Amino acid sequence: MASQPDAADDRQNDVLQRHRETADAVVPERTSLYIGGEFTDAAGGETFATTDPTTNRALASVARGRKADVNRAVDAAWEAFETEWSGYSAGDRQRVLTEIADVIKTNADELARLETLDNGKPITEATVDVHSAAAQFRYFAGIVRENGGETMAEGSRYGQVISEPYGVVGQVILWNFPLLMASWKLAPALAAGNCTVLKPAEQTPLSALRLAELIDEIVPDGVVNVVTGFGEEAGDPLTRHPDIRKVAFTGSTAVGKQVMKNAAETVTDVTLELGGKSPVVVFPDVDVPNAVQLITAAIFYNTGECCEAGSRLFVHEDVADDVLNGLVDAIDAMEIGDPLREETDLGPKVSAEQVDRTLEYLEAAQDAGGRFLAGGDRPDDDVLSEGCYVEPTLIDGLDHDHDAVQDEIFGPVLEVFRWDEYEAMMELANDVDYGLAGGVITDDITQANRAARDIEAGYIWINSYHDLAPGLPFGGYKQSGIGRELSADTLDHYRQTKTINLSL
Repeated sequence: MASQPDAADDRQNDVLQRHRETADAVVPERTSLYIGGEFTDAAGGETFATTDPTTNRALASVARGRKADVNRAVDAAWEAFETEWSGYSAGDRQRVLTEIADVIKTNADELARLETLDNGKPITEATVDVHSAAAQFRYFAGIVRENGGETMAEGSRYGQVISEPYGVVGQVILWNFPLLMASWKLAPALAAGNCTVLKPAEQTPLSALRLAELIDEIVPDGVVNVVTGFGEEAGDPLTRHPDIRKVAFTGSTAVGKQVMKNAAETVTDVTLELGGKSPVVVFPDVDVPNAVQLITAAIFYNTGECCEAGSRLFVHEDVADDVLNGLVDAIDAMEIGDPLREETDLGPKVSAEQVDRTLEYLEAAQDAGGRFLAGGDRPDDDVLSEGCYVEPTLIDGLDHDHDAVQDEIFGPVLEVFRWDEYEAMMELANDVDYGLAGGVITDDITQANRAARDIEAGYIWINSYHDLAPGLPFGGYKQSGIGRELSADTLDHYRQTKTINLSL
């Protein structure tokens, strides 16, 4: 039922006031480019607005970087590498990474509120993200000395294998976890001894700029550079730049393919963390309330804007009705609203563009005969009408080859499939172009391991979801990417191997 006009106006004014006051407190004053240790305007003097998706009001005017600015940042990074950073020992880099982790933790409340304003994620989730970002820097500080190399000797021949940094790397991140994705890229790059040029998403640039402010006194000038702007204008020249020795990208598979093409022009190494359409497989022995809780988290965390979101549910027919009824009840109980309130379970999507994209898939699913068990539209609440909201949605009855099933919607949409024959179910579970993640819910360890091994994906959760622990490699199969993040393996992606063969 829609809100009464007077009550809705009061509630909406409360939201607007809360967001204005929060913006006044946390939006950084310096929203220009960060190059060579200085905040500087874009060469062309252009700016763009970053918008609060809860209110659709502008938060700040941000520098609009282009190719000339990318060139400046790459030059500054190389100067820093050649004159100072390459001389830092592993212990020196460990100290820097630890200090970055400390400053993030110290400013966690401010950074979480900034993330919520710029991205729309609930404040409870933003807080988790910020502490996870600090944990990334602390983890890589802990393993920065893992660069012992190998030696071998045979007669008068002596061989040594060592790892060296690339020098300057380019890093492009998505808008769904702005600060956390920045930490996933910056921490291993710095740990391995590189300097970097980071291009945050144009939808959510503020936390990267605030991080630059916070680490300005910690990191030597030019080691970290932040170029804000649009993908075609800043991201494209960064991934094509002949002096960038390695490119790391997080985003959609379509853009990831273009990044690969750009990097191929200069035979630049790439790592890619791309899209997903992850299956969650539910066996008949589950505790239904626990399964419902896990499934709800798998798809609706961060408003479904997670590459690894569990967006296809394969539930055994023996428990399907109970699980689906439980999901409908869980969706009905979800608090959709102002993400700055701790009671909120589901905030807005990041932009009106993403809302329109999600609704297009929902309309196509309805036209194809999909049965909407919950959701399917914008919330019927006047207070949310100006924000970028989509209802949490549960769809049954779609063919598995429908676009809404095969494509990454990147929203709070879960498609349901019932199964009774394991092999047929697993064939469907793997019948997508993606292979980022998957989930298995069962108390039977034998069938849990069987399903985990049979799902064609790089990261499988059993009886949990979304808990990404530093040290466990994260990355995808198939068109979900190349390389791994969050682990010691990641350091190898930011280093190149040198062999020294000496005859005495």
